[in-house]
Amino acid sequence: MTLAPDMAPSGGGAGSAGSTAPGKLTDLFQLGLDAPICLTWELTYACNLSCVHCLSSSGRRDPRELSTDECKAVIDTLERMQVFYVNIGGGEPTVRPDFWELVDYATAHHVGVKFSTNGVKLDAAAAARLAASDYVDVQISLDGATREVNDAIRGPGSFDTAMRAMGNLRDAGFRGFKLSVVMTRQNIPQIDEFKAIADEYGAQLRLTRLRPSGRGADVWDELHPLPSQQKELYDWLVTHGEQVLTGDSFFHLSAFGGALPGLNLCGAGRVVCLIDPVGDVYACPFAIHENFLAGNVRSAGGFEGVWKTSELFADLRKPDTGGACKSCGFYDSCRGGCMAAKFFTGLPLDGPDPECVQGYGETALASVAASPGLPVPRPSVDHSHRTAPRGTGPGAKGGPVPVTIAVRRPPSHDCDESPLAGFEPRQSAAAGPR
Repeated sequence: MTLAPDMAPSGGGAGSAGSTAPGKLTDLFQLGLDAPICLTWELTYACNLSCVHCLSSSGRRDPRELSTDECKAVIDTLERMQVFYVNIGGGEPTVRPDFWELVDYATAHHVGVKFSTNGVKLDAAAAARLAASDYVDVQISLDGATREVNDAIRGPGSFDTAMRAMGNLRDAGFRGFKLSVVMTRQNIPQIDEFKAIADEYGAQLRLTRLRPSGRGADVWDELHPLPSQQKELYDWLVTHGEQVLTGDSFFHLSAFGGALPGLNLCGAGRVVCLIDPVGDVYACPFAIHENFLAGNVRSAGGFEGVWKTSELFADLRKPDTGGACKSCGFYDSCRGGCMAAKFFTGLPLDGPDPECVQGYGETALASVAASPGLPVPRPSVDHSHRTAPRGTGPGAKGGPVPVTIAVRRPPSHDCDESPLAGFEPRQSAAAGPR
C-alpha cells in the first residue's frame, strides 16, 4: 500500500508528492510504505552454534538457499526500491563462502550493510577490513556478561569467541560496533556489566527482547523476564536511553509510564519484513510461520512484487482497531505489544501482549492453559542441529539474532533505536537521490 502523498517522509521508499501538512508518523506508518525502511535478510540457516533461544531455529544449511546470483538480484531490487537499511543475519551469515562478495556487492550498489555474528569468523584481518569501511557495521551477539551465563544459552566457548571478536574490532580501530544482548531472566541482573563491557571495547550496547519464536518457544517459560525484572529493565532504559539501542524491542513496556524512544509500533509488513535463506518473505523477523508468509523473491515480480501486492501485507496495513486492548488506558503507549510474542504463546493478535505490564497477558495466558484443545502455534521451519523432536525444553538448540543498517552513507547509529531515525515528514516531491 502506498503511503498517502502528503505523508511521505524524506528519503526513499515512500509514496509520491503531496501538498498538505504531514500527520503523526506513528499513525502514518501504520499504512505502510512503497518499500520497507528496515529489511532483515537471513542469508543462511547454517550456524556453528546452537543457541537455545534462536528465533530462526538455525543450525543446518538449507540446500535450497538463494544462490550468489539470486542474492545479487535481490540487492539490485533493494537499490531500485531505495530500501534504507539491510539487516543481515542467520544462522551465522559469515559461514557462507560468498558472504564478503555479497557485502561488497551491496555497498557498491548503495545498500549499506550491518550484519549480526557470533564472531567465529571475525579474525584480525576481517576486523581490519570492517574498520576500513564506512558502509558496513557489525553486531556481536552475547547473552551473558559472564562465561557461565552466556555459554548456558549460546553454547560452550561462545563467550570467548565473542570477546575475541570484540578485541579484534577494538584493536583494528573500529569504534561504535554493536554489542547485542537478548534480555533474559538470567542476564537482566548483569545489565550494568554489559554496559561496562561495551564501554571497554568501544562498542554500543544494544538490548533486544526475547521472543517465543523458533527455539525460543521451547525455553520461553524458563528464560523470559519476570514481571519485577520487566520494571527493572524499563527503569534502566529510561535512565540510559540516550546511550543504549533497543531496535524498538520494548515498546510493550511503555505502559509502565512514558513511551520509550523509538517507533513504539509493530512495523511488520508496514516498514519492516524478513527475507529468509530460501527467499521466502515474512511480515516479521520474529514470526517465521506460514500464517505470516507473504511470498517468495523467486516468484514473478520478485521481492518488490511481494512487498507491493501481497494480500497479507495489505491486511497488516489496514488501520489498527486495537481489539481487546483498545479499552485499556495504556493502549496508546504500548499499542497492544508484539505480534509474534502473542502468536507463539497462543494469544489472539488483537489481544494483550503475553508480557503486558498491566497483567492482562497473564490472564490471557491462563485462559490458553485452561483450553488444551487450542494448540499453541509452532514455527514452520526448523534447521536445528539436533535430531530429537521440538519442545524438549532447555535442550533445544540454534543460532544468532538479526540486525539493522543504512544506505549511501555510513550506517546511522540512531537507526538501531528507531527505523524512523533521521527522517522528517515533508510536503514536497518524492525522494530523489540520497
